[in-house]
Amino acid sequence: MTILIDADGCPVVDLTLQIAKQFGVPVIILCDTSHQIEREGAQTLVFDKGSDSVDFALVNRVKPGDVVVTQDYGLASMCLAKCARVLNQNGLEYTADNIDALMLRRYENKKLLRAGKHPKGSPKRTKEQDEAFVATLTDILASI
Repeated sequence: MTILIDADGCPVVDLTLQIAKQFGVPVIILCDTSHQIEREGAQTLVFDKGSDSVDFALVNRVKPGDVVVTQDYGLASMCLAKCARVLNQNGLEYTADNIDALMLRRYENKKLLRAGKHPKGSPKRTKEQDEAFVATLTDILASI
């Protein structure tokens, strides 16, 4: 098992590394040239900037039983199809039961953006979000 992190804009890279170290699980950080993220204890793979270049690189590497950290619903859906466990930065585990509703929400939001309606930005990250992420990732790794 490996943990793969879609690291472009990911606020939980360091938390993931801390937890992975406790369980002895290797980590691969995937990012593009504008977000080169190097951390001790992880392998970093850097890809050209471009629409979804990191996403496709990650999907091509993920194997059944791997854990993926991403906030991208489309990437999450592709990783679920490859039998990986997938969670976001807030501790939500993507599953076959919730991915369709999340993909529909993404579609509706893109329609709003095309219509010129811009949603509010994300609020500042909270300690509770970090705690939820740690709990979910720890539960996943402990169950394997």
